Amino acid sequence: MRWSRALLLILFAGPVWAVDGYILGGGVEADSADGLAAAVFTDIGLSEKTRLSATFGRSSVELPRGIDLSTSYADVGLDHWFDPVGIRSEVAYWGDNDFLDSLDWRGALYWRNDKVTLSGDMEYRDFEFNIAGSDIRPGRDVRFHAKGVGLSARFQLNETVSLNLMGIDYRYNVDLSIGGNRDITDFLSVSRLSLINSLIDYRAGAGLGLDIGDQRWDFDYRTWKGEVDGSITHSATLNLTTPIGKRGDIQFGFGVDDSDTYGSITFFNVQFFYYGGY
Repeated sequence: MRWSRALLLILFAGPVWAVDGYILGGGVEADSADGLAAAVFTDIGLSEKTRLSATFGRSSVELPRGIDLSTSYADVGLDHWFDPVGIRSEVAYWGDNDFLDSLDWRGALYWRNDKVTLSGDMEYRDFEFNIAGSDIRPGRDVRFHAKGVGLSARFQLNETVSLNLMGIDYRYNVDLSIGGNRDITDFLSVSRLSLINSLIDYRAGAGLGLDIGDQRWDFDYRTWKGEVDGSITHSATLNLTTPIGKRGDIQFGFGVDDSDTYGSITFFNVQFFYYGGY
């Protein structure tokens, strides 16, 4: 399963820009390819205009070679709004240090008011790929990096409807295409590592949100291109968020992926949110 998708569902649900207080969240996701993921998340208001966030999660997939791969994710972010301009910074770790992992540095400069948020996003990813040895060649580590530049926007169209747009493009310092680096592509082309949003050429998406009473419906569409084999993936998700008690929300999500590489899969997730101090 693509791990970052599960995290995005957590990070962008709920009123994370309340003046004070904190949010605690967590959730699980499963898909028809036997992928499983779980995550916990917190967002804390340090002041009226400064927030600290953190996420930790684990995912598990079975590789075609019969290897069970467990992937870890952790990030810490700081956001300060100077009104109307804000700055967001984040450091994250993703991967399995026995196979492929990355240390990611992210930053954003944004402008917002009550109706519109516009953001310029940058990302630097430092990868390490561990190539296992064999009888005819020794194992070795391959280091490479990627730089991403993107834009995102949110529009509050009226009191109940919102629109989100995003896109990011990556450039790598090595040739990861099939035939460009056989040591990397020989492994990635037969594993699901390339399907966890780790090595992509670009990602783009749009989302539409609708508030109906105390409930919120969100429809999200995303597409991305793999850097290794050039495959295109389309993903559509429908989420329903509804209150549980006075300080909590629960979110149910259902989605479908269609990929040139791994075909069609479905996935389902459940997320929980608790709002403290509001």
